[in-house]
Amino acid sequence: MNSNKNLFLTSLLVISTYINFAQTKSFYFGSKKDVKNSINVKSPIAYNPDLGYGFDFNTTNKVKVTKQALTAEGSVYFSVKLPEGNYKVDVVIGDKKPSETTIKAESRRLMLKQLKVEKKDTVHFSFTVNVRTPQINNNDAIRIKARDKNQLNWDDKLTLEFLGTPAVQSITITPVSNITTIFLAGDSTVTDQDVEPWASWGQFFTNYISNAAVVANYAESGSSLSAFKAAKRLDKILSLMKPGDYLFIEFAHNDEKQKGPGIGPWESYTNLLNEYINKARDKGGIPILCTPTQRRAFNSDGSLKETHGDFPAAMRKVAINASVPLIDITEMTTKMYESWGDEVSRNAFVQYPANTFPGQFTKLEDNTHFNSFGANEIAKCVVQAIKDLNLYLAHYLRRNIPKYNPLAPNEINNWNLPLSSRFEVKKPDGN
Repeated sequence: MNSNKNLFLTSLLVISTYINFAQTKSFYFGSKKDVKNSINVKSPIAYNPDLGYGFDFNTTNKVKVTKQALTAEGSVYFSVKLPEGNYKVDVVIGDKKPSETTIKAESRRLMLKQLKVEKKDTVHFSFTVNVRTPQINNNDAIRIKARDKNQLNWDDKLTLEFLGTPAVQSITITPVSNITTIFLAGDSTVTDQDVEPWASWGQFFTNYISNAAVVANYAESGSSLSAFKAAKRLDKILSLMKPGDYLFIEFAHNDEKQKGPGIGPWESYTNLLNEYINKARDKGGIPILCTPTQRRAFNSDGSLKETHGDFPAAMRKVAINASVPLIDITEMTTKMYESWGDEVSRNAFVQYPANTFPGQFTKLEDNTHFNSFGANEIAKCVVQAIKDLNLYLAHYLRRNIPKYNPLAPNEINNWNLPLSSRFEVKKPDGN
């Protein structure tokens, strides 16, 4: 009897090990030798959904596979067909020549910024990434806007973009469960902007989070609290939320435009904030309120105009009454823009002369939406606030992040993150 029981348990262990191995996908790039338990990619192969992996967006011609690594000049995409879930991605970087590797995941979420590796050196780097679909259950799904349906965030694969002069020896993708998830709910200033030159702090926040947590950014351009809820994005978050997960809530830009009885900062906006808070807490989640990023609008004396009316004050009051941590992005971005001044602050926004980007025949002059430099500065503000508020969430930050002071923001001259190769001139929804 005991021997049969032991045999049964051993069989279960073998099956379990096989299932876990089957779920892990490992790719080795190199023509030198085969690597056991890896898919050997010895030449640039285009993505094929039947095959389940390959180089995407017509970038195979930019790829060179050396004896031990994928190398490229510029931006290349590698996609792997995967189900919805959270994944740990381990990459081994380096080749016989010096390299500089930047990695973005899905809709341009920054994971690794310009890692320099000397010739013949090897560096192991890992990060976590959230892969998702609009589906909530068999009968329900998030309502995705027509212009957003082709975004990398919503397809059936994980796409990694390698930029600079990358040299990648291998990629191992492992499903992870029971990981702390940081959900983001917000508008165009928070969402993963799919294409250049638009960017938001949520897609740079990922670069500051350790492997102990994962960021799931459900923010949507043009969204208000009511629109986010109506599109069932909140339902999707709540369907996935576990005790100990976080929910960041940043809205106002589009709520301000709503009119009618009962609409406004002290009524509908306040009521909906409390609803989000209560629903997150009912799931055991930890809500965090974030006041909205400022618009770039200066008075003649160099001070910033208050374009959000009473909405930041209403959120601050909700935070006090509901005992919710508050990250005052409005206050921090006010300090930041005023420290830069009217002219220099343009460098943080999508403001470019005509013909800067492919198909851009007129100048871009946006005072709401950020470029990658500006988005990263705001992400740094959020990270610093997490530390200053002494939130437990600080345990999930990467180590040795420098202190950030919005009264002494960085200058764009020190920013040279490689641009992704996908562009769109049309601005995101919302203002």
